[in-house]
Amino acid sequence: MRTHAAVLWEAPGRWQIEELEVGEPGPGDVQIRIEAAGLCHSDYAFNTGDSPVQYFPWIGGHEGAGVVTAVGADVRSVAVGDHVATVFIPSCGVCRWCSSGQGNLCDEGARIMALGSGEEQFRIRTTGGQGVGQTALLGTFSQWTSVPEQSVIKIPDDVPFNAACLLACGVPTGWGAAVNAGNVSPGDVVVVMGTGGIGMNSVQGAKHAGAAHILAIDPSDYKQAQALEFGATESYADISAASARLAELTNGQGADVTMVSVDLLTSDIAAAAVESVRKAGTVVITSLGRGGVGSIPVDLMMFPLYQKRIQGSLFGAQPPRVAVPRLLDLYRSGDLKIDELVTQTYRLEDINEAYEDVRQGKVIRPVIDMEH
Repeated sequence: MRTHAAVLWEAPGRWQIEELEVGEPGPGDVQIRIEAAGLCHSDYAFNTGDSPVQYFPWIGGHEGAGVVTAVGADVRSVAVGDHVATVFIPSCGVCRWCSSGQGNLCDEGARIMALGSGEEQFRIRTTGGQGVGQTALLGTFSQWTSVPEQSVIKIPDDVPFNAACLLACGVPTGWGAAVNAGNVSPGDVVVVMGTGGIGMNSVQGAKHAGAAHILAIDPSDYKQAQALEFGATESYADISAASARLAELTNGQGADVTMVSVDLLTSDIAAAAVESVRKAGTVVITSLGRGGVGSIPVDLMMFPLYQKRIQGSLFGAQPPRVAVPRLLDLYRSGDLKIDELVTQTYRLEDINEAYEDVRQGKVIRPVIDMEH
């Protein structure tokens, strides 16, 4: 099977469209014709070198939706012709984490870092036979891909692919940051730092959970305006601009929950988030930072005396196989906006232009409308 895909050969670097070969699916693999792929900022971090690439050449993309075109002999959960969404964290269903309802922490997640180490076979190769790495075992920036069964979820045929692909990461990660990791409650005052494809869904999740005030923080004028459409009560360019209003709303105590979904987490941003919450307040972090770099310059006495909490959140602190159907129900009932997140669609060949629009804050979540 020949495919065209957006590939990195070096980092920092630009995506290049290459013709590749997708192998026949192994016993536990699913071959997918990708119809739509979301452009998450995490993939752009590979371009810049902020996130390490395990192996070159490297196919980007972990948000995808499409149609199953072939399955391995051991695959049971999907069949040829099924519509599926990818999920960037595979879940086995039997490890300690899956068995305790924490499938987002499945031990199989370690495999997404294995390509190039000899621990994970290559499913896609160049026309010359060289193995090609796939982001999170997926590589959805490709017309066709082959992935583990544990990385796909069957979806109803009537769900648009452009919406379904965002259920692979951005929607559940942002929504769950508010509802699960942040445990936002009715009447809360909430801050959302960064309102892109993840943060905008934190705004939606906080609204759904009953937050009384949602302060959206983003340097992009466009995203500030859009945040109000998705449920924010007010928006600001940076956290310092919101500080007076936050103090007014909370009698100087600080936010109940602050969620951090900026494009690149830095020490200063993390410190500002910790400073923004009240006693016993929670900071939820979904943003990635440069590995092994940075610390949080805060007064350590804030933790024992103020009982503040920093909470990491992976896939919205929820098991993918529970989260995706639940969010689909909310989408169908009109309680979750997904179509509105897709600011613009692009062709695969225009992927570098699309990420430039992301960098400039012109879009919420761009989507590749895949041609075949």
